[in-house]
Amino acid sequence: MLFHAALLALRQVFSPAFRKILWKSLGLTVVLLAVLWASIRWFFTYLLANHSLTAQYPTIDWYIVLVSSIGLFLLFIYLLPAITAVVASFFIDDAASIVEQSDFPTDAPGTPAPLVQSTLSGIRFAVLSLIVNLFALALFFLPVINLVVFFVANAYLLGREYFELSASRFMPAKQAAALRKKNSLAVFNAGCLMAFLLMIPILNLLTPLFGIALMVHVHKKLNHQISYQP
Repeated sequence: MLFHAALLALRQVFSPAFRKILWKSLGLTVVLLAVLWASIRWFFTYLLANHSLTAQYPTIDWYIVLVSSIGLFLLFIYLLPAITAVVASFFIDDAASIVEQSDFPTDAPGTPAPLVQSTLSGIRFAVLSLIVNLFALALFFLPVINLVVFFVANAYLLGREYFELSASRFMPAKQAAALRKKNSLAVFNAGCLMAFLLMIPILNLLTPLFGIALMVHVHKKLNHQISYQP
């Protein structure tokens, strides 16, 4: 069921109906990354311009720039989950609506969450993801442990957040959380697919839309097995 849902989600990401949202999602992600990159580079440049060591040893600038650039690249890998959470909060309802209409046409459509609520939810998740991934980054010099922590933590966080975002279109947030907890293994396994995509350069930019499409399918499958009272 899960791999079939993943294939359907990938098909949706590249479908004509998703194309407009895809470009908007990629554009917003790139803008956020560019702003973050420029801000951090400015900070490093400011430190270099005001550090006495570079005045005494001018050639050290090149090494510091090289090391800081590598560090920025690694930092971005760990910041991407938080950025995708913010991006997803803007497109969850449009993307989920397309998946529901195309793959579940006989089901009642979901109810979009208010923009403020979805944005706050995205920011909350982004902060939590940032804390967890910075902790994983702190374990950088423990390679195997670092990768395990990064993968497992993001599989859990991404699975939980995207599933509850999808489920909340059909039920109150507390019931969505209860459904997720009751099916925690299935949701975690779906999160593993998202975490795996997150680790692939370039393709990881598709994580928000893939996650939304995937979790619509996962939620539909699980919710057909369990009914909640309104």
